[in-house]
Amino acid sequence: MSFREYLKRGIKYVIYGIPQKTMTANISSITPNELLKNKTALVTGGTSGIGLEIIKAFLKSGAVVVYTGRNEEKINKVYDNIVKEEPNYANMLYGILMDNSHISSFEDIFQKILSLIGGRLDILVNNAGVMGGNFGSASEQEYDKVLATNLKGSFFLSQIVAKHMKNNSIKGNILNIASSSSLRPANSAYILSKWGIRGLTLGLAKTLIPYDIVVNGIAPGPTKTPMLIDEKQKDIINENNPLGRYIMPEEIANMAVILVSNMGRSIVGDIIYMTGGAGIITLDDIKYSF
Repeated sequence: MSFREYLKRGIKYVIYGIPQKTMTANISSITPNELLKNKTALVTGGTSGIGLEIIKAFLKSGAVVVYTGRNEEKINKVYDNIVKEEPNYANMLYGILMDNSHISSFEDIFQKILSLIGGRLDILVNNAGVMGGNFGSASEQEYDKVLATNLKGSFFLSQIVAKHMKNNSIKGNILNIASSSSLRPANSAYILSKWGIRGLTLGLAKTLIPYDIVVNGIAPGPTKTPMLIDEKQKDIINENNPLGRYIMPEEIANMAVILVSNMGRSIVGDIIYMTGGAGIITLDDIKYSF
């Protein structure tokens, strides 16, 4: 670059400021297919982020989908938006109000879900989760909320669904949304809960595979969800991640379809780490302090 070009660039920086580095990703979404045809699925925490994209991918793959959320307005908005875009999904999609930390409500809600989908459930995706409970500032109430939502709820809902599958000889699937945090030293209730999900995935897989119930997990790295980044923000750069960007929810959803379809029935008790390297080849993408 010549001196004149350097000078021009310097003048531009003075006038307009130094340009910020940005990044976008061209992610392939799953196309309509029949991988999950005649299957029914329950996705917890389906009103945004990863859960919402899994719903869309499952519908595109032919499944009937029930999703849960804690806010009725958001539940209805998801249904309206999806059906507006694809009217054929109107009779394939159901939203249910459910708080994953209220274990005592699960049995009644599950019976309601079965009544909506013809009495049979083939797929459970334990996705609902909340962050928080950092060591040094966590309250007991915050700690309990995180563990109850992320781990306790997944444990007991899986127990109900697994009994249903076993009693009805259903060759089903349970998919747990884990996290790359389960590979890091745990300094928060959130990370502890994801260590628990990692262990639960292995335990359920070993317990249930004799009944043809396949259990696996997906562990996303830092993902473009409302938990971490504004959904309207197009720039997905993340310099702390070896990949250089946030993971996109659509990427997680694509893998979810494969794992709960017949294509993935030989994958048992595994956790697919979709992290961009976070937690796999580096632990310095988050800071530890007290």
